[in-house]
Amino acid sequence: MDHILKLRHTIDALFGSGASRHLPKNLEITFSKKNGRIRNVYHDGKLLCTLRIDGGLAISPHFAQMLLKSKKFKENCLEINLDAKPFVEEGRSVFCKHVTWCGKNVMISADTPVLFKGKVIAVGRAVLPSKMILEQKRGVAVKIRDSLKSHEKGIGSS
Repeated sequence: MDHILKLRHTIDALFGSGASRHLPKNLEITFSKKNGRIRNVYHDGKLLCTLRIDGGLAISPHFAQMLLKSKKFKENCLEINLDAKPFVEEGRSVFCKHVTWCGKNVMISADTPVLFKGKVIAVGRAVLPSKMILEQKRGVAVKIRDSLKSHEKGIGSS
């Protein structure tokens, strides 16, 4: 199977059909030396995503911003308020009380982009499903894995 096609199918399966249309052209793909599977996907030298062995994708904030053009992808995101923004940018967790909007496809352990005013500021793993995030006012909603500030400092996945 063509590697780009496999990547497109994975993106569509995880984030909604049609989300892969916003995948840029001329991608650079690195493969695992042990098993030959797709490891990382780059565009213009920037890491877009890493394929995990469980079939999931670990996406970067840069790639999440590209995919945000898709309406179905936005249902996998959540929006935070101004109080939480500086902490989330530093890579700290998002708490339920700071969530202003949550897409209906946010599920436990799913990669969840965190938005502020329509821009992706971080990506993390959801701890709770969307319904519980909106109902609760206590506890962690998303554990941040990668943020834009970590890329500026040279830390993180790039």
